[in-house]
Amino acid sequence: MSLHKPDQILEISIKNGIKKTSYPLLTTILLGFQAGAFISLGFLLYIRVTAPLSESLTGLSAILGASVFPIGLILTLIAGGELLTGNMMVVPLAKFANKIKTKQVLLNWLLITISNFLGAIFVAYFFGHIVGLTETGAYLESTIHIAEHKISASFLQAFVSGIGCNWLVAAAVWLSYGSEDMIGKIAGIWFPTMAFVAIGFQHVVANMFVIPAAIFAGHLTWMDYLSNFIPVFLGNAVGGALFIGMAYWFAYKKKEYTVIEGAKRTGILDKKIGL
Repeated sequence: MSLHKPDQILEISIKNGIKKTSYPLLTTILLGFQAGAFISLGFLLYIRVTAPLSESLTGLSAILGASVFPIGLILTLIAGGELLTGNMMVVPLAKFANKIKTKQVLLNWLLITISNFLGAIFVAYFFGHIVGLTETGAYLESTIHIAEHKISASFLQAFVSGIGCNWLVAAAVWLSYGSEDMIGKIAGIWFPTMAFVAIGFQHVVANMFVIPAAIFAGHLTWMDYLSNFIPVFLGNAVGGALFIGMAYWFAYKKKEYTVIEGAKRTGILDKKIGL
């Protein structure tokens, strides 16, 4: 199994951050829609697996649900998708390396937020509401319980929970870049993602599915959703951009990158590092 070292992963992440801001608009929207739908399908699977279990199996239910949820991020990173929480780490890294401008970071986040939301709403409405996968019996109860728990958090609680979530999700993306084979990527994605779900941290794109699913079922309101979206979005941004992106930038490349850029301008290192 080919494994990259952390400083090599940083280079890969920077290159991916540049690439993500250079996609045509249609490509960005389509890949964002896919990622929003994939994460939502992972959450839908979580509900379908855990809802029928009795309350006496709460611990087992949490582990079981967390074990199946990562399918969404696995599909996004391997099959192809643009996920907001992942982009909150790699796109700022490209900015730290002075490869893109701040407005490109903000535009990418805006487009991916919109397209992720469209993908999540599609799954919530058509599979959850129309098909009824989140609106019958124990599945409805579970959907409402999860959604109500998320919106019951205060602004500060949701914000801090969002940091914890994307600290782990961005770490999963980071680890996936560290392997060149599919099994290695799946392992790297699965463990941190399982951890954030089992802990109960809040993920802005996952919430784009479960809270609207409860709204479509006649519970909660869009204002409830908005009051949750803002702090979780901000917390996820801090977790990805600062706790992973900036942390590893300062740890591995801040000074060295300046030297490399100078060498590149002379043409010395172009072939060596593949930039």
